[in-house]
Amino acid sequence: MGYGTNIDRRSILNCSLCKDAPCGKACSKLPIDRILRGVWFDNSRGVSAELPDQNPCVNCSAPCEETCIRAGEVKIQRTILKLYDEVRPGLALPMPADSARLQADFCGIPLENPFLLSSSVVASNYDMCARAFEAGWAGASFKTICSFDIHEASPRFSAVYGSSGEMVGFKNIEQLSDHSVEENMEIFRRLKKAYPNKFILASIMGSTEEEWGELAGLCQENGADAIELNFSCPNMMEEGFGSDIGQIPELVEKYTRVAKKGCSIPVLAKLTPNVASMIPAAEAAKRGGADGIAAINTIKSITGVNLHTFVSAPSVRGKSAVGGYSGNAVKPIALKFIAEIAQKPELSDLYISGMGGIETWKDAMEFILLGSGSVQVTTAVMQYGYRIIDDLISGMNYYLASMGFDNVKEAIGLGLDDVSNTTDGLERDTILFPKFQYDKCIGCGRCAISCSDGGHSAISFGEDRKPVLNGKKCVGCHLCVLVCPEKAIMPARKRIHTT
Repeated sequence: MGYGTNIDRRSILNCSLCKDAPCGKACSKLPIDRILRGVWFDNSRGVSAELPDQNPCVNCSAPCEETCIRAGEVKIQRTILKLYDEVRPGLALPMPADSARLQADFCGIPLENPFLLSSSVVASNYDMCARAFEAGWAGASFKTICSFDIHEASPRFSAVYGSSGEMVGFKNIEQLSDHSVEENMEIFRRLKKAYPNKFILASIMGSTEEEWGELAGLCQENGADAIELNFSCPNMMEEGFGSDIGQIPELVEKYTRVAKKGCSIPVLAKLTPNVASMIPAAEAAKRGGADGIAAINTIKSITGVNLHTFVSAPSVRGKSAVGGYSGNAVKPIALKFIAEIAQKPELSDLYISGMGGIETWKDAMEFILLGSGSVQVTTAVMQYGYRIIDDLISGMNYYLASMGFDNVKEAIGLGLDDVSNTTDGLERDTILFPKFQYDKCIGCGRCAISCSDGGHSAISFGEDRKPVLNGKKCVGCHLCVLVCPEKAIMPARKRIHTT
């Protein structure tokens, strides 16, 4: 369809995504730092579509690379040349003139785009929300409002890193808003006055049945557009709060009903993933009158244990605790729960606001294809800042235009029909062999090792350091496709019948 080649972030893996990046200041013809972020966040097509027709990098001395804080480590000029030479020629259309096709809704309330901040530290005061709104976020789920006396631990975060040094998983033991209810209501009033078209989702947690209703009504009176019931925080000290509620459908139904009586704006139940299935809690929320579901919250976790002190991370004066796990690593789990709810016929009238590991526009699009009407982000913002909204908007806008969508809402749920809860119905009578692209192969032999020790010993590796497939042994599992560091192995076009 002429969508164009993509460049993955490995080409700029050493880029630090700097604040006030020196490379950007060194070039007067291109927004270098913005382009590098586009490549990092899987939006090389979008930033390529925005490039000027004439390539200013040709015969340039590359001052951007000289001023880079990691001079010599980030191949900026080569990356931009690839955008011009490999990506741009294959694009189907220029970047759309506006982002009107991203206009979404939240239970019928208009959103300028589907991107919201999720309830957390990234949406915890006026200044932070204001800066996010100015950057382009459509709204925010404010950090959970409560009447509890909150005192946070220090430190309260830990992380899991991938082999390339990127943070892929994130643990927090953070709790709820440490502002008083009155202070938070003042923030709502200020935000609504300054940003009347931005969406405020008030996350609340009551300590009594009456308080759930009172908080819902109070938030509405002070400018909230909708209510999110936090039935899923994994870090509450007292029993009977947070994820304890989400694991008991009777409590979900009771508190949802009370909150609905306390206000007249939409109410969503934010459910915990710390269950085998969300369906019982979602059905209970619907019985209680919920207008929708927000999912997922963080997953209870232990991210590591110090081998010298024997204390798990984060260590707070020699003690630690199970905490909530988030980040891109949890996305597959989140997508499973979103699809589970969206596929349930009895829940089809519930709105879904999805979250869990969203970092790029492609991540967000996957949630939408599985039934989410909006998406919420926290961990990626904590790691990279509010500025990621640029590529969320640009990448999704270009994708939707390239695919012929007039509006993002047309894509909601399109991926559900091909999702099955079991593998019983999958076709098993053909094999799709892998195909080696020898022009890209560097001869590392990783495919042969993995196939030999983790597959079906179908790849031989000779003195010429080229892999050769034995079709009689290959079962088409595609382990080799996944482990190849150069992406030099692709699925073949033809399937071989085995029966």
